[in-house]
Amino acid sequence: MSDDTLGAVKPSVSVARRLDRLPVLPTHRRITTVVGIGLLFDMYENNLSGTLSQVLRADFALSATDVKLVLASVFLGQFFGAILMGRLADRFGRRRAFLINLGIYSFFSLAGAFAPSVGWLIATRFLAGIGIGAEQTLSDSYLADVLPARHRGRLMAWAYTLGYCGVPAVGLMAMWLVPLEPLGVAGWRWLFALGAAGSAVVWVWRRGLFESPRWLAAVGRREEAEVLTARLEAEARQLGKLPAETTGRETAYAVREAPESLNAVPDAGSARPGGPLLRQLFSARYRRRTVMSWLFCLLSTVGYYGFGTLAPLVLTAKGYDIVQGLGFTAAAFIGYPVGALLAVPLMDRVERRSLVALAACAMALAGLGFAFAGSPGMVIACGFVYTLVSNVFSTASHVFLAEQYPTPIRAQASGTAYSLSKLTAAALPFVLLPVLEHGGPGMLFAAIAAAMAVLAVTVFLLADRTTGLPVDATG
Repeated sequence: MSDDTLGAVKPSVSVARRLDRLPVLPTHRRITTVVGIGLLFDMYENNLSGTLSQVLRADFALSATDVKLVLASVFLGQFFGAILMGRLADRFGRRRAFLINLGIYSFFSLAGAFAPSVGWLIATRFLAGIGIGAEQTLSDSYLADVLPARHRGRLMAWAYTLGYCGVPAVGLMAMWLVPLEPLGVAGWRWLFALGAAGSAVVWVWRRGLFESPRWLAAVGRREEAEVLTARLEAEARQLGKLPAETTGRETAYAVREAPESLNAVPDAGSARPGGPLLRQLFSARYRRRTVMSWLFCLLSTVGYYGFGTLAPLVLTAKGYDIVQGLGFTAAAFIGYPVGALLAVPLMDRVERRSLVALAACAMALAGLGFAFAGSPGMVIACGFVYTLVSNVFSTASHVFLAEQYPTPIRAQASGTAYSLSKLTAAALPFVLLPVLEHGGPGMLFAAIAAAMAVLAVTVFLLADRTTGLPVDATG
C-alpha cells in the first residue's frame, strides 16, 4: 500500500467506525458472557416477588392491598433506578454505573431476606429495584457501544439468552425451597439470599470490564478511547482477522472493505442538539422515535410483566394450589431462555421492528390460549409458547431500543423510556388484579392482547430500520 494511497483519504478514522468494522473477538464474547450472567440475576430478581406472591401472602397474612404493594414496590424502585443510573452512565461512564447498580440490588436483596414485616419487605424491594431497574438499560447501552454493528443483534441476543435462564431458575428454586426450611429458615428467604450472593459474584467479575471506547470518545477522552480501541484491533490482528496495516489511520483497506454506512459515521457528540435531556428527546430529529419508544415501553410491560407477575395468581384463579401453580409456572418459564435462544439466528436476519411487532401479535394469541386452557397440559403448553414468543419479543426490544439514540445520551434516553415500563409494571397489580378478580383470566388476557395489538401498530407506523446499521447512524 503506497503513501499516495494513504494520503488520498482522511488522516484519521473515528473510534466508532473502528469498533464497528472489527470481527467478533474473544473479548466480545467474554463481555457478552459477563453481562449476560448479570442479566441472569436481574431476571431472577425481577420475577422473585411475582413467583412468591402467594407464599408471601400466607407467611405474612397479607391483605389484597399488601400483595399489590409488594408486587409494585420493586417496579417503582426500578422506575427511579432506570432514570438515575442512565444519567450516571452517560455522565460518568458505563462501567462505574454498572458497579453501583449491581452493588445496590445485591445489598438490598440480601436485606429483604431478613424482613421481619411486610413494611420491611416493601421497603427493601423498592430499594433493590433502584439497582435492578438500571441493569437492563445499562447492559443494552454498554453492549450497543462495544459490539460491532453487523454482529450487535446476535451477540446481544446471546447475552439475553443467558439472562433469561434466571426466570425458570427462580421458578424451579421456588418449587424446591418454598416447602422447606433449611437451617430453620423459611425457603423464600433463601431465595432472596441466593440472588444477592450471585449478584455479588457478578460484581467482582464486572470490575474487569473496560470502559466503553465509544463513550470515551464521545465525551472527549480521546486518548483513552484510542488505547482501548487499538488493543481490540491488536487482538484481531493476532487472530489474523484484521490486516496488520490497519491502525487509527484511514487506510485503503478501511475504505475498500468496510460497508459504506460504517465509513459515514463520526464519533457521536457534535451532531446532537444540546440542552436538557427532554429538549433533546423532543427536538425535530428525535421526536418521532421518542414518541414511539415511550409508547412502546408503556405498552410492552402489559404483555411481558403482565404474564410473568400474574401467572401464579391466574393459576390460583383456575383452582390450582400453590405448589401446583409453582410447578406449572416453572415449566412455562422454561420458554424464557428458549425464546431468547430462538432470537439469536433471527436478530440480524429479520428487521428488528418487524420482529418486535410480529412477536407482540403472537403474544396476544398465546395469552388468550393460556386464559382459556382447560387442562394442565394446555396450561403448560400455552404458557410455554407465551414465554417463548415474549422473549423473542423482549430480546429484540432491548437491542431495538438501544439503537434509537446516539452515544452521548444513549443510556439516559433509553433509560428514561425504559423507566416508563417500570411505572406501568408498578401499576399493573392495581389495574390488572381487579380485572382478574372480576372478569377472570379471559378478560385479563383480552386486555393484554389489546395492548400488544396497539404496540404492534405503533412500531409498524413510527419505527425506523436499525438492523445492521452503525449504532450512531441510527441515532
